[in-house]
Amino acid sequence: MPSKSPSAAAATKVPPTKAPKTVLDKIEVAITRLADPTGSSRQAILKFLKREHGVDNPSAVKKALKTGVDGGRLVQKGQSFSVKGVEFQAPADEQVTVEELKAGGGAIAEAGSEVTMKYRGTLEDGTEFDAASRFHFTLGAGDVIKGWDKGIAGMRVGGKRKLVIPPKLGYGKKGSPPEIPPSATLLFDVELIAVK
Repeated sequence: MPSKSPSAAAATKVPPTKAPKTVLDKIEVAITRLADPTGSSRQAILKFLKREHGVDNPSAVKKALKTGVDGGRLVQKGQSFSVKGVEFQAPADEQVTVEELKAGGGAIAEAGSEVTMKYRGTLEDGTEFDAASRFHFTLGAGDVIKGWDKGIAGMRVGGKRKLVIPPKLGYGKKGSPPEIPPSATLLFDVELIAVK
């Protein structure tokens, strides 16, 4: 009698992957496969369920999302949903590189805070395109490029950082001519002067 090959023996020990049965199970699969670091919208989940599982019942999906959130299997942030305990890393072109040059000791810059910054912005070749000794804006309100909202959050007054901002979180494919060319990576030296 022929003996089993090691791979065949190993294969018999591995339980088969369970197919998702309930709408909530299918939603968890959708969120995991969509892998959006900010969470998946109801619309994105509905499209995935229709395409991959043939589920085309928005009210059943809405009910399952509520059940998932109420039961602690899903987390809802605004209009986005994620699986509890599962985090996805943003793609490199959506990440700000932050180098902490000096930790501050004052108030923390958080979304909704009115902040005052000192900064110098350059291109990768060292060309300066902008600088200011006092610049005011509301953090997280869309007053500035997304890279600033991400890179300044969590700073303390008196702190200094170097931010490397990819085009997607800066001025994108179009740039901001004539100072900022298309698809430019931006470098900023920033200092948090005040938080209100």
